Amino acid sequence: MPNDIVEPAGPAAPTQIRLVSKDRPWKWVEAGWRDLMAAPHIGFFYGGAVVAAGWALVLLLIAVDAMWAVLPAVAGFFLVAPLLGAGLYETSRRRELGEPISLPIAFMAFRRNAPQLTLMGAVLLIINLFWVRMAGLLFMVFFGLGFSPSIEQLPLALLRSDQLLPFLVVGTGVGFVLASIAFAVSAVSIPMIVDRDISAIEAVVVSIRATLDNWRAMAFWAGLIVVFTAMALVPFFLGLALVLPLIGHATWHAYRDLVR
Repeated sequence: MPNDIVEPAGPAAPTQIRLVSKDRPWKWVEAGWRDLMAAPHIGFFYGGAVVAAGWALVLLLIAVDAMWAVLPAVAGFFLVAPLLGAGLYETSRRRELGEPISLPIAFMAFRRNAPQLTLMGAVLLIINLFWVRMAGLLFMVFFGLGFSPSIEQLPLALLRSDQLLPFLVVGTGVGFVLASIAFAVSAVSIPMIVDRDISAIEAVVVSIRATLDNWRAMAFWAGLIVVFTAMALVPFFLGLALVLPLIGHATWHAYRDLVR
């Protein structure tokens, strides 16, 4: 169990943030796995939908001769992924309360506090679009407008370029900053909106507080998400069918652990 609680800073603070041990995310993964196994049809439906969306995104970028944008687009896609997990959060919430769970009921999560979920989706979408735009700008800055090899020649052309290393360093740095912002903003805010009648702004403030107060545990949690996701991407996105619902259910338990 959490080993301490941070009291609200003032009378207007709506919640209390628990302090947890830095290895606590393993408990969230364990609890998420139990939820996934309790309702695999829901989890794998969500995961399968994301796999199909990933394939469609890559094929679209290839069709418009924008192969360079595949990695930024895929990375940006996962900036908005927390919103897609609303149905998984609802499933975990109802299982915790002993209430019936089903795929149609999971979809109903998007109707609970819908305006605030929509606002959160807009915030994450803006971050996503900004990241894709920044990736394109950095690509043009480092490689120039005249750099347009064919899809077959692109990997070799990049490896031969002296600009590849600085591009990767700067691009990774920018991506890290944006991913950190998106993570802090959405770490517990979206499951909190699904669970409570609360505004998106209040939920974001709580999410940032929870992330900062538990920065060691949350850094470890973010690292686990990156590792799990990277492993899932390798076999043509197929691993996401398992990893995404697991992370979604685990995120619910992170919220329940961190927010009193």
